[in-house]
Amino acid sequence: MAEALGIRADKLEREEMPKLKEGFRTFHTAFYSIYSLLLKRKLIREDPYKDEAKIAEIEVPETGSFPENERTDQMGLRLAAFDNQLDFIVNFYQFTLDNFSLDKIKRILGLIKYIDWARFVTDAAANTNTNNMVELVNQAKSQKDPLSITILGDSLTNLGKSTGTIMALLKEISDYDREAFKAEIREKATSSMPAETPPQAQAIKKKYAAAAPGKPFYNELAEEIIREDYTKEGAAIRERILKQFSVSIEKPKESKPEISYKSFLIEGLFAVGSISAMLTDIIPKLDENAEILENKHKNLFQKIKELLHQMLNKDPEAIIYIIEYVDPVRQVQIKEKLNFTTFHAELERKAKVLFNISTKGMAVSKLEGMEETQLLGLLEKNIRDIQTIHKLLNSLDEYFKAAADQEDRGKIRGIKPELSTMKNALIRANQKRYEYSAQKEEEEQFKRLGITN
Repeated sequence: MAEALGIRADKLEREEMPKLKEGFRTFHTAFYSIYSLLLKRKLIREDPYKDEAKIAEIEVPETGSFPENERTDQMGLRLAAFDNQLDFIVNFYQFTLDNFSLDKIKRILGLIKYIDWARFVTDAAANTNTNNMVELVNQAKSQKDPLSITILGDSLTNLGKSTGTIMALLKEISDYDREAFKAEIREKATSSMPAETPPQAQAIKKKYAAAAPGKPFYNELAEEIIREDYTKEGAAIRERILKQFSVSIEKPKESKPEISYKSFLIEGLFAVGSISAMLTDIIPKLDENAEILENKHKNLFQKIKELLHQMLNKDPEAIIYIIEYVDPVRQVQIKEKLNFTTFHAELERKAKVLFNISTKGMAVSKLEGMEETQLLGLLEKNIRDIQTIHKLLNSLDEYFKAAADQEDRGKIRGIKPELSTMKNALIRANQKRYEYSAQKEEEEQFKRLGITN
């Protein structure tokens, strides 16, 4: 059994942990799309302290009931805490077997089940958070915005699928943990106990606590050891367990695995795709800021003219802002006329494009069918586009703050948190591009030297 456990541990670390992390990444991306849309539609209240929260350990946020008239506030706080937990898992948590003990898995399962995405319907038996989330999503759908309905539908589908993937992988890890714990109990406790008399679970616990002080103990697993090692049916139970392990740890044929360099590019594209959620958050803030400035400058004649344009179904006149930024190459200050109307339309278009590649379930088959050169070109183009958009958004943010009157300055909505998240996503995307280039360069060097790596 010790050999089987070792092979299983290697398989879990090498194959399943990367899948589990990708499953959580898909889960978080899909959830954040819904969360940010609910904020945009003002169906929940934004937690002003969300970005200040320091997460050091996985914890399940509040699950208790609350009055219906507090939904906007309570769900805003709970979903903010839930998003922070998912962000911690995806970006900071180490996906190793040591970090997925039985106790940790129990917490993670509580987080995954925080909202029942697999059966996302109104049900009196469902938990408080699920019921209220269903109501919020239905309210968002009732606003009849086609893009929002598409985002909600796709995100809910991906949440359901990724939940199933995560649960299956956690089950594999949990099965390993249980058998590994039983092996440790046998080594440190029952191996030195009399073989003739079945011990009590309490005696095993006492012996184990002396050998491994401070470590958790699971009575149910001690009871399993007693059945497996001290009863007539024990041998059959142990053989069945070993057979189950052997099926899942079947050794692969001795063939050299092909290295897929596409994976670096696809991961880079997923990182860029996650920026869709940030753009979706930013657009309504820009709208509000622009409206504040435009209302300040409009006289009665302009307001009448605008009303006539609307009555005649004519396109509104372009809004032009003079923004400034530093040219990164020449390090000189640049002034640019930004057509806000055109830029706004480009942001909406880009948000839709990036959303289509923001989750693995939606885009992976199409991306994997592309050539490496196509993927590299697509990644580089999107990185360039987002870098330009980021630069303009940063300048526009400064412009709005500077151009507003003193009495309106407090109404201007900043976008620094979103810009920071965008920058981090760009860093991840560029890192994957660099990793791809490094791998290709190394391969070319080996070829030139006549070495097969």
